[in-house]
Amino acid sequence: MVAAPLEAPKISVKDLRLSYAGKQVLNGISFEVQKNEIFAVIGPAQSGKSSLLRCLNRTIEFVPKAKASGVIEIDGLNVDAIKNVYELRRRVGMVAPLPVGLPLSIYDNVAFAPRAAGFRDKSALDALVERCLTQAALWDEVKDRLHSLGTKLSGGQQQRLTIARALSHEPEILCLDEFSIAIDPVTTMRIEDVLKELKRDMTIILVTNLVQQARRLASRTMFLWNGDIVEVGKNDVVFSNKPQSQKTYDYVNGIFG
Repeated sequence: MVAAPLEAPKISVKDLRLSYAGKQVLNGISFEVQKNEIFAVIGPAQSGKSSLLRCLNRTIEFVPKAKASGVIEIDGLNVDAIKNVYELRRRVGMVAPLPVGLPLSIYDNVAFAPRAAGFRDKSALDALVERCLTQAALWDEVKDRLHSLGTKLSGGQQQRLTIARALSHEPEILCLDEFSIAIDPVTTMRIEDVLKELKRDMTIILVTNLVQQARRLASRTMFLWNGDIVEVGKNDVVFSNKPQSQKTYDYVNGIFG
């Protein structure tokens, strides 16, 4: 029997190196992420996790004196070869650790990016806003006050609004950087349920300091430490009693970190 060909990865990172003003942050890391996978990245502070996300959609270019090398491919296309960087950032959505609401209504927060991209059909825009807010588990709480300021929402609601805004781009890849750092456990679990549903439509990269969150959500996890990959593999190995590295075992069991 001929084995089925392996599916090409959604994201391929090869020998990625990054430095800030000469200080090395990522030391030539290589890994792949499959389509419709939730892929977690864990590791102590200053390990390069957030910097990695910024490289994926080239927002690292906003950082003064940042210098990156290596190859990042999405569907086989080198991101550095993409001339329209705004198109790249629509394909690769980003959710920051703290909710960053625009000083606009709830509706306009979600509609902002589609309008900027030329979306003008009112009924279609209404449907898009409802779909994104529903996907972010926020619609039922705000549907009667869509024209209220988004910044008046609670912290957890604002974070879900941030997710809805990221979804309004209809991204192929969603990057979440410590999305639950400033929200309560109940809201965190609601968003985790949302992410499990979104996995059907997109690839998700989850940077988290919460080891158990990575264990709950991801199919595979990568452990970064001081800019190097210590281990990357399926969760039933990374979080087992016998991962490939003793350092992985020590970190996921809270012995250091």
